[in-house]
Order: sequence, then C-alpha cells, then structure tokens
Amino acid sequence: MRNDFLNADAVAAFHRDGYVVVPELLNEQETQLLGTIARRDQSIAAGRTSRADGEGGAVELVVVNELPENSIYSAIVQAEPLVHAMEAFLGDEVYHYHHKMILKEPRIGGAWTWHQDYGYWYNNGCLFPHMASCMFAVDRATRENGCLQVIRGSHHMGRIDHLKRGDQTGADMERVDAALQRMELVYVEMEPGSAVLFHGNTLHRSDQNHSEHPRWAFICCYNTRSNDPYKDGRHPRYIPLRRVSGNMIESIGRSHLQAIGG
Repeated sequence: MRNDFLNADAVAAFHRDGYVVVPELLNEQETQLLGTIARRDQSIAAGRTSRADGEGGAVELVVVNELPENSIYSAIVQAEPLVHAMEAFLGDEVYHYHHKMILKEPRIGGAWTWHQDYGYWYNNGCLFPHMASCMFAVDRATRENGCLQVIRGSHHMGRIDHLKRGDQTGADMERVDAALQRMELVYVEMEPGSAVLFHGNTLHRSDQNHSEHPRWAFICCYNTRSNDPYKDGRHPRYIPLRRVSGNMIESIGRSHLQAIGG
C-alpha cells in the first residue's frame, strides 16, 4: 500500500470536498490478490445478500463486522497508511466499524440510491458524523458499470432525513435535487487498486451496471473512538485496531490465498 498520499493538500481536500481519490493505493499484486481471494472466498459466496434498488435491479453485497485474522481484508483495513490518513481526516483515533464487498455483476448489478452513510449509522447510536469510508476498486470502475457518484461538498449540509426506497433507504430527494443544482456531481471513475476516501455525510450513489464488465468494490468503514456508540447497534463498539505495516498486505494475502486453496 502506498504511504505517500497523506499531506496537507489531501486533508484540505477531504474537509472541503468530502472525499479524496488516491490512485493506485494498492499496487498491482495486492489488487490482484484481493480480487482473486474475494471471488474464491466461500464466506463471501455464502454471505451475499440482495437489496432491490427500486429501479428494477438489485445490489448484491456482503457486510462483515468482525475482522477475520490473517486475512487480506484485515490487513487492508488495519494498514498503517490508511489508518493514519483516516485519523488525520477525522481528528481522532479510528476503529473498524465494519467492512463490505459490493458485487455489481455485468448487466444485472443494481443501483444504490442517493444516501449518506451517516444517514444509516445515526440510528446505530453514533452521536456525531465523525466517520468515514474507503472504497477500493477491485475491478475498473466506470460510468458504464455503475461507478460511485458523489456530490462535492455535500457533507457540509449535515445529516439529511432518509426514507425507505425499495429495499434501500435513501436521502430525501427534495434536498438531493437542491444540492445537485448548487454543487458539482462527480463520477468517481477508478482503475483497479485505486481508492476514494469519503466523509460519512457525503452524498453518494451509483447507477446500475449496464456493461459487460463486473464492478466489485471493497469498502472499509471507520468510526472514531470518541464517537463510540451509546447503545448496541448493527455494528461494533470501539475495539482498538492492531495496525499492520502497509508492505505486509501482499505476504498476508498470499498466505490467505493458500489457506483457501489458491
């Protein structure tokens, strides 16, 4: 994992725009291992759930609250460069809130409606939006296969009311439409291994995958220690991270691949 992307400009961009794109945060070998392991991982196959998007499609995903030991997932989540960046952006110690794999298959991958992550996490007992996520492109992410879209600077709006839409919960579209009239819509197209780090209140969505190419994405979600939930929710309370050197991801990944029969 790259360790040279965190600087004053990146911190300023995160606070100004609500997101930062980091090209090639994972190198080619790390990215290939992540993709190979994810597609061979029986726990991912067994844990897939589907959520209708209200547009005739459905999104498949796997959400995991606990970090599996000696896995490429835990190595990435706890990688020192990423953890250090999240702490610089959020101004506090962070911990693993959960991680997930988004599985947008060719032609059938569904859309995600406009939402803020804190629009969900607010209901889990988190008092403040001092939370963020890092989405890694496992496959190339393009407009055609339903890449992430963000509204630049929308995190400054604060939490927006969220309403049920299909099997998903989405932000109040009156507010979203008003935001789109005043702020820039950005399509976050990324090559495999690149990542986007975004604030818990940044409005984002994605379209259906109408292409012949898959778009899988690995998302690491973080909460701050001082924002430890005041009640039990879907995701865990504060547990200190066991930080891992960024240059250990490949070796841990190779061990993980061998363990699952790769």
